[in-house]
Amino acid sequence: MGVYDTSFYDLVARNAVCFPTHSAWTDSDSDRHATYADFKRDVDKLAGGLLQAGLQPGDRIGVLAKNSYEFFLLYGAAAATGAIVLPINWRLSEDEVGVNLADGAPVFVFADNEFMPIVDRLRDRLPTVRLVCNFTHPVDKQTTAFAELPAAAPAALPMVSADDGFVIIHTAAVGGTPRGALLSHANVLAAGMLPRYHFQQHPGDAHLSLLPLFHVAGLFMAISTFQFAGHNINMARFDAPKAMELIETYAVRSLFDFAPILGALLDARKNSDHSLESLQHVIGLDNAETITAYQNLTGGTFYAMYGQTETSCFNTLSPYNDCPGAAGRAVPIGRIAIVDDADRELPAGETGEIVVRGPMVFKGYWNQSEENAHAFRNNWHHTGDLGKIDDHGFLWFGGRKPEKELIKPGGENVYPAEVEQVLVTHAGIQEAVVIGVPDAKWKEAIKAICVAKEGQSPNSKDVIEFVGQKIARYKKPKYVTFVDDLPRLADGRPDRAKIKATHGDVDQ
Repeated sequence: MGVYDTSFYDLVARNAVCFPTHSAWTDSDSDRHATYADFKRDVDKLAGGLLQAGLQPGDRIGVLAKNSYEFFLLYGAAAATGAIVLPINWRLSEDEVGVNLADGAPVFVFADNEFMPIVDRLRDRLPTVRLVCNFTHPVDKQTTAFAELPAAAPAALPMVSADDGFVIIHTAAVGGTPRGALLSHANVLAAGMLPRYHFQQHPGDAHLSLLPLFHVAGLFMAISTFQFAGHNINMARFDAPKAMELIETYAVRSLFDFAPILGALLDARKNSDHSLESLQHVIGLDNAETITAYQNLTGGTFYAMYGQTETSCFNTLSPYNDCPGAAGRAVPIGRIAIVDDADRELPAGETGEIVVRGPMVFKGYWNQSEENAHAFRNNWHHTGDLGKIDDHGFLWFGGRKPEKELIKPGGENVYPAEVEQVLVTHAGIQEAVVIGVPDAKWKEAIKAICVAKEGQSPNSKDVIEFVGQKIARYKKPKYVTFVDDLPRLADGRPDRAKIKATHGDVDQ
């Protein structure tokens, strides 16, 4: 820690002085409420308990739990002690949970009561773990209750640098093995300022914290709310009617949206007396129809964005109406460029790999030196995503790089995202995912798995011809399959791996 350093704990301490009586956190399930003074007091006590239990700077704290006040306190206490939070996606299978925990080698593991059986069964695979803590109550003599940990605030805290690690969030790897992205305090605080910059929010403004705290968007939106001394209204799990009630009760002004969250809120409003009028700022990814309906209803603004866990969530952020369909312009404290395979920067309008610089770029993948050298080559972070920047500086996302996601019918390169963007302009199609399937003649053919709009029954042959009329005919699907819904990842995006496993043959 030096004169130029700051950490998330410094933000906690600042708010306790400047906004002690302002509401910091409300748990909607338990009605647990804390002011900024309360939060600082509880963070200090928990930090004291963790240090007494033997926590050292740089140690990892694994967490397998749904959103709660206690969970967010851990982020504050980790920041105070120099520890690194290792939040685990509770939607993963038990084996996947074990892989991610073992990769981070935590010394402490915290869990909700419902996930304690998983942690218990994994203990033999986690030799570094010295303490297991249940957020509610202990299940055996090997488990500590969360309430037993808080102690007196320590007389002195360890030195923590802005460049020190704060959180490890696992992302899917190209080869199927998850990689832990290490984000620093500087990453967190730089990225957290961006929604504040765009929203012009004020102390006391409420944010609906509905995305999981193991997800980069859920965590960073909650932290961003702390940066302007706002009020986080926490939901352990999204429920549209309940969210409607919370939005009206607390005059919620912002949230992060992955489909179908916003659409579910709009649908819930049709049968509710509650209002969405206070919800003036929504960031995320959704379809044009839902975005337009939200903006027309509330007069609010939907913000298009592009980002990754590795880039602290935000690299572009702009009002959707500035350029519908684009991913927004680069944020004020970062740079985005488009490069070819030789890392030569491409001019406007040409498609290549999206590369990024700036204070939001992560410190690297945990214990992955070769991966880091490749990702950070030539002083850029290489995202592995394709895109182009138009003459007005807007980024247009174009899917993954060829080696990561590519269909080659007859040797031609077809990016799934391009075909998908055309498919969803069809009057009868709500959503589509495009994959490659084996083909005797062309080696690989294009298959589209589509969800029809309610009340619509599009014809496969017509859909194929529709695409062929919009883009090069070799890019049109050879097969179209209709399904009621698509399997999804934790962030709401379609799970391409599951879709390909289910529909990867031409007769499925």
